[in-house]
Amino acid sequence: RPRLTIDGTDEVSPELALIKGRGGALLREKIVASSSEEGLVVVADSTKMVDSLGAGPLPVEVDSFGWETTFEDLASLGCEPELRMDQTDPVHPFVTDGGHYTADCTFGSIPDPASLEVEIKRIPGALECGLFVNLARAAIIATGDEVIEAKPERSD
Repeated sequence: RPRLTIDGTDEVSPELALIKGRGGALLREKIVASSSEEGLVVVADSTKMVDSLGAGPLPVEVDSFGWETTFEDLASLGCEPELRMDQTDPVHPFVTDGGHYTADCTFGSIPDPASLEVEIKRIPGALECGLFVNLARAAIIATGDEVIEAKPERSD
């Protein structure tokens, strides 16, 4: 097991809920972050800070078998899933490190990331989603000429 994971993020909320995986290694990133003994520390610039997750698409790694049905089920959660295409060969879907497809799901604001993560994982064919909830123990944020460490604002 890794002792500590330090990685970037696509979006980070004040509670340190994250969206990660827009680069294409979502499932593997989640495995590494979840298995780290001391948790996850994210490093980002201030453009990644959001009041509520969902400023950009939420990636969902899906099995290539039956992906159309999986996308329909994702859409039933209130998003617009779009099949990510390969940037070097745009007539073919992008294939993740694990050999899967990615649904880029536009939800808009995600007020309850933990509940949405549970709902997505209930869908057959949805292997993992880019919501990283209660995994980050700190965020190092560069804001212009200053670097700050953010700790989770939890409402326990």
